[in-house]
Amino acid sequence: MQQQAVEHLDVLTKTGLKTGVSRPRGDVHRDGDYHRAVHVWLFAERTQELLLQRRASCKDSWPDLWDISSAGHISAGDSSLITARRELEEELGVILPKDAFELIFISLQHSVINDGKYINNEFNDVYLVTTLDPIPLEAFALQESEVSAVKYISYEEYKRLLAKEDSDYVPYDVNGQYSQLFDVIEKRYKENTVARNLTLQKQISRYAPVSLSAELSGLSDLDREALGLVVKAAAVMDEIFLLQSWYSNPALRDWLKEHADSSELNKLKWSYYQINKSPWSSLDEDVAFLTTADSAIRLFSNATKTVRDWKGVEYRAAFSVPKPAGANFYPPDMDKMEFDLWKDSLEKDEQKEATGFFSVIKRHSEFILDSHQSDNKGSSHDLYIVPYSEEYQPLLAKAADLLHKAGDITDSPSLKRLLHSKADAFLSNNYYDSDIAWLELDSKLDVTIGPYETYEDKLFGYKATFEAYIGIKDDEATAQLKLFGDNLQLLEQNLPMDSAYKSKDVSAAPIRVIQLLYNAGDVKGPQTLAFNLPNDESIVKDRGTSMVMLKNVSEAKFKHILLPIAAACVAEEQQELVDFESFFTHTICHECCHGIGPHTITLPNGQKSTVRLELQEFHSAVEEAKADIVGLWALRFLISQDLLSESLLKSMYVSFLAGCIRSVRFGLEEAHGKGQALQFNWLYEKGAFVWNTEGTISVDFTKIEEAVESLSREILTLQAKGDKEAAGLLLQKYSVLSEPLKVALKKLENIQVPVDVAPTFPIASKILQ
Repeated sequence: MQQQAVEHLDVLTKTGLKTGVSRPRGDVHRDGDYHRAVHVWLFAERTQELLLQRRASCKDSWPDLWDISSAGHISAGDSSLITARRELEEELGVILPKDAFELIFISLQHSVINDGKYINNEFNDVYLVTTLDPIPLEAFALQESEVSAVKYISYEEYKRLLAKEDSDYVPYDVNGQYSQLFDVIEKRYKENTVARNLTLQKQISRYAPVSLSAELSGLSDLDREALGLVVKAAAVMDEIFLLQSWYSNPALRDWLKEHADSSELNKLKWSYYQINKSPWSSLDEDVAFLTTADSAIRLFSNATKTVRDWKGVEYRAAFSVPKPAGANFYPPDMDKMEFDLWKDSLEKDEQKEATGFFSVIKRHSEFILDSHQSDNKGSSHDLYIVPYSEEYQPLLAKAADLLHKAGDITDSPSLKRLLHSKADAFLSNNYYDSDIAWLELDSKLDVTIGPYETYEDKLFGYKATFEAYIGIKDDEATAQLKLFGDNLQLLEQNLPMDSAYKSKDVSAAPIRVIQLLYNAGDVKGPQTLAFNLPNDESIVKDRGTSMVMLKNVSEAKFKHILLPIAAACVAEEQQELVDFESFFTHTICHECCHGIGPHTITLPNGQKSTVRLELQEFHSAVEEAKADIVGLWALRFLISQDLLSESLLKSMYVSFLAGCIRSVRFGLEEAHGKGQALQFNWLYEKGAFVWNTEGTISVDFTKIEEAVESLSREILTLQAKGDKEAAGLLLQKYSVLSEPLKVALKKLENIQVPVDVAPTFPIASKILQ
């Protein structure tokens, strides 16, 4: 008879991190080693009942007592979500896809039983599976060695039994960590609809609705025809982005849209979802404004044994209330340590792909579970790489087809090249040529489409999201901006940092000003005023970057947001200094300054790297702060060289102050908000911003220049050194809501100044109908 292998568990530290050691399960419980397990609760929404299992009499802990629906240790090398799915299948015969499982909290359990022979120091990943109705008891297939019976019980009754420590039930502290299970259910199903309506109305009112259009008379007839196809391709970016932010997000979108007219509350949910493109609110540091109870109902007919006249398990497509840091780019239960150990085991070129912009990371074990194959993975590691061209193949093929057709039609040679090369890139996953074509675009119809920004990947900042910006080039405004591009090398040579870090060959970033007529994909929440692309360091090094300014978006924000902010928060005698020219000029300079300063760097050990790779999750916020503060420094420098008018001097600083307050309202989770808080608090600490007795803020023109220069130096130097620790400490100290900011934000909330704009696009809407 074959001996059963002894189960090994990963030994953890007291804070739940892996030590790198694994031990047999018996030894772990004998010695009280910290380890991890999963708890899976089946909850029936309509009856408000939880499923309990009775533990088999042969169990070494709590035999014959009623317990969690399904639970089990996470074996050494295994992952949490896979274990949760596997335990449910093995113990109860219930097979469900990953979108049925919601991680609701992690609890730490300490217990000693069996006369001190069984010490349990266990981190429990607690999952909730929300079904519409109870699963018929005859549908379960019980694992006799683990489970002797199952029953449904009202969650309130179960909580009462645990509170009085009923001896038939495995004990859980309902007044301690485990109260969260009952709190989650209670909050979801006993909500006050009126209060929730008001909350959503208030959240939506922070966005001023604006209609953005553009004059099409400058387009040739062929380009007008191409525009229709390009807008349709751009709409596909929305579909891909929804999937990139979370795997059940497309189902949630369809469900909310379908039910929007059924009640006032559902209408508000749909309105606010359309702004955020996910259940997480961008302006509230990604706090969820929806829960799984609001989500799509899905039918899984093969989840259990067949039962007559029962169609199968209907469940809610789940999402976690805290926004997953890795979005849908990595397995939801992967941590940084697992990724780094795997990455270090790869060959150099595979490492580059793993940390590159255009791939997702998946699990072999998930593929095996989903395809019901036997576990014969050749690799010792569970993670593997899937390129975007494969992961999003059907959607990218659709977008590529539309772009090729548009490319055949347009009579602009540079646009023709861009559309064809971008379509090819969608299918090959090689974006180099298409990014060069984008840099060289010189066309009245301006198109940006593809995977670019990495803000959504809050785990590492590696993975790019798909987006699209379609606009009409404003030739007059574009001609005025040549000054910045022409003087980029001059700015680089004069940057306030050690000359050793300065680049000898900065290529000027060409600037195009457009009137936006459609955006899609990762354009959620606060609207961007401008962007500087590409982000791929290899192209930046070879060819530099190009910038696109969205003039009609800037005008809308200045009118609806910046002027009211200045009226409320800036000292009265300085309010007239806030003007659109200064605001727009600094926005341009901000984008130009992404192109100067350190990018590819040499580390103290002589190794080549990039700022992005070294600063990891701090990179986005630090880079935004750099572009802002160095942008302000650069304007002052250009004025001193008589390249810009002296009349800008005071107005640019006061407009910047109003802009700081505007961006901090985006929340300190968001890279721009975090970067602006850092700048505001640094300048406030140095006395350059003064908080007046009546609660307004003013600029001290005698101190501002020195303060701007000192922060520029600080940021540029830590970037040049790739000093992640210094970046973390700088953000920790200064990216906070200081008292002046709190007072300003409260004031703006009271008078209900919008935080941002929510655009509609009449031209594109007509095309997409």
